[in-house]
Amino acid sequence: MLKKILFVLVAIVLVFVIVVALQPSDYRVERATTIAAPASDVFAQVNDLHKWEAWSPWAKLDPDAKMTFSGPDAGKGATAAWAGNDKVGVGKMTIVESTPEEAVNIKVEFTEPFEGNINSDFAFKPTGDQTQVTWAMHGHHNFIEKAFCLVMGGLDKMGGELEKGLAQLKSVVEAQNKS
Repeated sequence: MLKKILFVLVAIVLVFVIVVALQPSDYRVERATTIAAPASDVFAQVNDLHKWEAWSPWAKLDPDAKMTFSGPDAGKGATAAWAGNDKVGVGKMTIVESTPEEAVNIKVEFTEPFEGNINSDFAFKPTGDQTQVTWAMHGHHNFIEKAFCLVMGGLDKMGGELEKGLAQLKSVVEAQNKS
C-alpha cells in the first residue's frame, strides 16, 4: 500500500514537472484602453514616474512605501525605487526609452521578496480627440517562476493589475482634462 502511495506521489510530481517544463519561458501580457484626452496628456502621466502614485495599481497596495527618485524628472534615465510591504517588495524601475506621445519603455527590477526583471511598455496611439493606450509587460521566466505562475495564476493576475492601472490612469487624465 505504501509503495502504491509513493508511486502515485512520484507520478504526480513527475507530471507537474513535465507540465511546468512545457510552459513557454517567454511571456507577454497586454491590455489596452481608450482615454478621452490627447496623447501628450496621457504620455505626460506615464513619462513622469513621480505621477505614478496617482494611478499605479501597485501604489495602492502600500501607500506607505518609501519612494526615491533619481536621474531626470521625466523621460529616458528617470528612475523610481521603492521599498514597501510584502505586497510590493523592493525594487526599481528605469525609463529606458521615451518617445513623446508614442511610447515609454521601462525596465523593472525586483530585489525582494524575489529577484527578477520585467519590461513594462506603453504605446500611445491618437485616434481623433482620444488616445488608445496599450500597456504590456513581458519577460522571461525560469523554471521556478513558470511553476509559480502556473500554480498562482500569475499572468492572469498581472493582466488584471494592468487593467486596473489603465482604468485609474484613464480616470486621472480625464479628470485633469475636465478642469
